[in-house]
Amino acid sequence: MTTENDAEVIVVGAGPGGSATAYHLAQHGVRVLLLEKTEFPREKVCGDGLTPRAVRQLVRMGVDTSTEAGWVRNRGLRVVGGGLRLELDWPDLASFPNYGLVRPRLDFDELLAQRAVAAGAELRTAVDVTAPIFDRAGRVVGVEAAVGPEREPATFRAPLVVAADGVSGRFPLALGLAKRDDRPLGVAVRRYYRCPAKHDDNYLESWLELRRKGSEALLPGYGWIFGLGDGRVNVGLGVLNSSSAFGKTNYRRLLTDWLANTPEEWGIADEANAEGSILGAALPMGFNRVPHYSRGTLLVGDSGGMVNPFNGEGIAYAMESGELAAEVAVQALARSAGVERERALMAYPAELKARFGGYYRLGGVFVKLIGRPEIMRAATKYGLPHPMLMRFVLKLLANLTDPRDGDAMDRVINAMTKAAPAV
Repeated sequence: MTTENDAEVIVVGAGPGGSATAYHLAQHGVRVLLLEKTEFPREKVCGDGLTPRAVRQLVRMGVDTSTEAGWVRNRGLRVVGGGLRLELDWPDLASFPNYGLVRPRLDFDELLAQRAVAAGAELRTAVDVTAPIFDRAGRVVGVEAAVGPEREPATFRAPLVVAADGVSGRFPLALGLAKRDDRPLGVAVRRYYRCPAKHDDNYLESWLELRRKGSEALLPGYGWIFGLGDGRVNVGLGVLNSSSAFGKTNYRRLLTDWLANTPEEWGIADEANAEGSILGAALPMGFNRVPHYSRGTLLVGDSGGMVNPFNGEGIAYAMESGELAAEVAVQALARSAGVERERALMAYPAELKARFGGYYRLGGVFVKLIGRPEIMRAATKYGLPHPMLMRFVLKLLANLTDPRDGDAMDRVINAMTKAAPAV
């Protein structure tokens, strides 16, 4: 006997990872309940700039990525540092589109959630999941929640739960799955500014060196500027835990110090052009919460620490892990509950490790290296003047290669990730 709250899979969190999971589950005919603690539209800190890896996932969800549909396309990445400005186009590959996108998270997440609904998922907002429900064997069989402004208690039951509740990871924490301190972690802050000079830029812009006005001393971290196409830009910076400044810096002050040193005609050094406050968030990297499957629960995206250590990208990996979680869940639900189903579910962490484990291991080494200022200065000074080397670096950092029949750069990067011991 079922109730209105029952589903075959409950997905906790309607960010990109949760909505992608729900969409692909629904596409397979699975009854899926997508629970979101807030109401749409709602703001999120990071993610307005999307690489071709994320664009591929949008296309797989049937999203119209045309400019007519409100997306701003970009050709690649502009790298600023060492007195140079180098424009690198996204690589032309069989496996990925050759363009990136920009769209504010204010409506991006709602768009993806509605794609899941259109595929057949049931979305419920203002449902704050507070705890897992366990059976006698300690397996998760549902969730407890507080619903609506009155926070009315409710229970929702399903044989499988997907935790896509973001960096806070309250649901996996309730299962005893804490973050690992030996994996990379970043902090990012960002703000919107009115900036007609750069709002329709064809490139995402990455600053490898940040300085205060009138000073040659380097500030910690790296910066970015993404044009939103509506007269505004997304400006922000990130600091990694390999930096000596991590946890000891006023990141909001750091942002304004850097912006004061940008060209006056851009206007982003002027507080009068700012829109909203400076917002910040953590970036959980390199599988910093494992295992990704435990007792009936699969972890997706930031909840499982899947941000790319090389470039801080999280949306692509949230959506990819969501699609993979859906595929595994479909196969598991087709089997009898018990040993057979558990065997199928264990394919999820195994496949994640096979896809990203070696790459994230390399990313962890990269994070430690760039946390040393002398290495970062040398890399900027001697690397940026060589466009071919920088094209290789772009492919590596953005994880954009063809697995088969790629060029020499692809073969080198693929060999490196296969040779690296998986995290």
